[in-house]
Amino acid sequence: QVQLVESGGGLVQAGGSLRLSCAASGRTRYAMGWFRQAPGTEREFVAAISWTGGSKSYADSVKGRFTISRDNAKNTVYLQMNSLKPEDTAVYYCAADTTSSYSRRRVDDYNYWGQGTQVTVSS
Repeated sequence: QVQLVESGGGLVQAGGSLRLSCAASGRTRYAMGWFRQAPGTEREFVAAISWTGGSKSYADSVKGRFTISRDNAKNTVYLQMNSLKPEDTAVYYCAADTTSSYSRRRVDDYNYWGQGTQVTVSS
């Protein structure tokens, strides 16, 4: 069983930065990802990282602004978000893909999810 707890969300002005954290318990040798969901929309891929951290993947909408990283000694994955835009406003979810060590992009690839943390970017 894997438990994921996100933290670090909040309210920020456009152009600002936030860092999200996701603490994992249980087994940790698997890929991790971040997704987001705005009201009235489907959950969408943001970023993913392989077990070793050697492979990372980003959605085009966040590439160059967001950085995913992990500290396996602390069982924690991070999402550094810079140059935030109002359209980044959403609930951000951390997810674990315990069936693979590679970074994948589909919601259905992930079998454990955190409770989500709200990110609101004001204009």
